[in-house]
Formats: sequence, C-alpha cells, structure tokens
Amino acid sequence: MKVIFLQDVKGQGKRGEVKNVSEGYARNFLLPKGLVKPASDGNIKTLEVQHASEQKRKDKEKEEAQELAARLGELIVVIPTKAGEGGRLFGAITSKQIAEALAKAESIKVDKRKIELDEPIRSLGITEVQVKLHPEVKAKLRVQAAEE
Repeated sequence: MKVIFLQDVKGQGKRGEVKNVSEGYARNFLLPKGLVKPASDGNIKTLEVQHASEQKRKDKEKEEAQELAARLGELIVVIPTKAGEGGRLFGAITSKQIAEALAKAESIKVDKRKIELDEPIRSLGITEVQVKLHPEVKAKLRVQAAEE
C-alpha cells in the first residue's frame, strides 16, 4: 500500500515521504495512529504544493539572511570598555555583549549563539567576528573594543 508519512516513523520513513508499506501494517498501525495518509492523487498533489511553499519560504529566508549579511559587513560595532596598560581589557567582550550592542546601536537582533567567537575579545582594537545567519549564509562583523 502506498502511503504519505505525516510524521517520522523509525525504520519506515520520514515526514513527507511517499513509500510502499505492507497493507496490514498501514491499516492496523499507521493509519489509526495518524502517522500516514493514503497516497491518493489528491493527497500527492497537496504534498507537492506543500513542498513548493516550503521551498519558497526557505528561499525567502536565505535572501533575507544575505541582505542582513551585506548590512553587517559594512558595520563596525563599538563597545566601550575599561582597559589597562598595553591595551589589555579588564575582563573580556563576549558574544552576549556584541549581540546587545548590535541591538542597541543598529536595532538588529542577532542571537548570541549565532555569533561565532572562538574566545572572548581581550584587547583593544578591531576584531572580525563571524555571524551565522542561515545554514548557508555567514557574515563578517567588525567589533571595535574602545577604551571608556
């Protein structure tokens, strides 16, 4: 029996897949639990429309991420901090501080977990930081640690 999976079923298929399963398994287990629906022509057309709209949404998200990446590439985020001799900071600048400064200065909200900082910034000057906006889009943001 040909069915469309509505949810992931371990060992059988993933959500959105069309597969053949034994008729008894489909009728006695999968259909009563609402895990699948029969793969009729109408249901397959609906599935194709859903896939098309999902792809369109993903493309739009990627395009928005690319626009934001271009905007971030032009910015320099200035974070005032206390520094001692030789430009060493008291403490460090973390991804959380970068995200807060970006939200305050430019009203751009970026999750602190998306800012890829190998180790906190511990010296004055400009540092380039990677920001992962989308699985396929990364932006470079310049952060300037300035003395108060």
